[in-house]
Amino acid sequence: MQKHLVVIGGGAAGFFCAVNAARLQPSLKVTILEKSSKVFSKVKVSGGGRCNATHSCFIVNELVQFYPRGKNFLKKTFHQFSPSDTVEWFKERRVSLKTEADGRMFPVTDNSQTIIDCLLQEADRYGVELLMHADVKEIQQQVTGFSLILAGDRRLQADYVCIACGGFAKSSQFDWLRQLSHTIEEPVPSLFTFNMPGNAITALMGVSVPKAQVKITGSKLVQTGPLLITHWGMSGPVVLRLSAWGARYLAELNYRFQLLVNWIPEYTEQTLREAWADIRMDYAQQKMGSKNPFQLPSRLWAYLLQQCEVDESVRWSELPSKQQNKLIQHLCQQAFDVNGKTTFKEEFVTCGGVKTSEIEPGTMESRIVPGLYFAGEIMDIDGVTGGFNFQHAWTSGWIAAKAITECI
Repeated sequence: MQKHLVVIGGGAAGFFCAVNAARLQPSLKVTILEKSSKVFSKVKVSGGGRCNATHSCFIVNELVQFYPRGKNFLKKTFHQFSPSDTVEWFKERRVSLKTEADGRMFPVTDNSQTIIDCLLQEADRYGVELLMHADVKEIQQQVTGFSLILAGDRRLQADYVCIACGGFAKSSQFDWLRQLSHTIEEPVPSLFTFNMPGNAITALMGVSVPKAQVKITGSKLVQTGPLLITHWGMSGPVVLRLSAWGARYLAELNYRFQLLVNWIPEYTEQTLREAWADIRMDYAQQKMGSKNPFQLPSRLWAYLLQQCEVDESVRWSELPSKQQNKLIQHLCQQAFDVNGKTTFKEEFVTCGGVKTSEIEPGTMESRIVPGLYFAGEIMDIDGVTGGFNFQHAWTSGWIAAKAITECI
């Protein structure tokens, strides 16, 4: 009889598993179940609608450093399907990826629909069945295969199941997987921005700093990179990376903590004090408000002077020592109180999921339930922004597909 693979989830990982399984084993019936009314919702909005498909980091030991959770597991998977394999896979289907200065890779069309159309065409080419509004409530293990119970008491039989439905925000949403004896690492948000209600910095919304260092007081959590000031607080790659690495710690703090920002990370407070005399001499007759020696955005510089009670008309040579000390401190470690978070656009990413020690990295098969596979964010694996979560989706989907077809 014809074997049947059911993939739960119509996103990047689910489709990649489905289309590769159908291509590698034409005799296999492949069905994708999507609980909502649309597929690829995350792919569509990712990278500002351009789809940050992967990252140009081709050395595995370097690549895994971009994953706050799952590093050791990924060391074993990326050797099987790496970013270079992703680039080649899409190239073979006439989708070229380009690399931007920061390493992010996008389709040359700068349109996420290009990636979506490619995967939909593959699904159509290899006869993958897609069922919408198919919400799986329970997976029952049988003597051979599985019985899937869907909303509305619909049932579906499968020889193999790949769970690729993404992460869940609430622990209770994993209960159907706990029933299969899998352990769930508690989910908490990752990749979020910092709220600073009522802080004067929010008046500078839209101002960005190409390189700032951001540290969470009382911890070892620190990141350096582009920072964006928003009307609710702070965002940008440096904040998102910090939120990913600190996901569990910040959840324990209920997202109330203090942030230290170094606006000029080429200096520490000590080295800036040592260099200050020369800076002051170089700009002696210049007015503080009109001459900013640190290449900071003019609005940010004016804000810092105001915060330090420095009159913009005062000349550098006339700056009182009290204001000077305060300005040095603000430049190198300005403190901000964070109270709450905001999800980064629609790209919701969770830290948490199925424990990786219960999954075989060489096949993505459950070590507890034979015939059950996982792909994507349902596992306790997550990366920082930059195409890393998509790379994990492609890698895990491809490995699961290959393993399933080799069973037949």
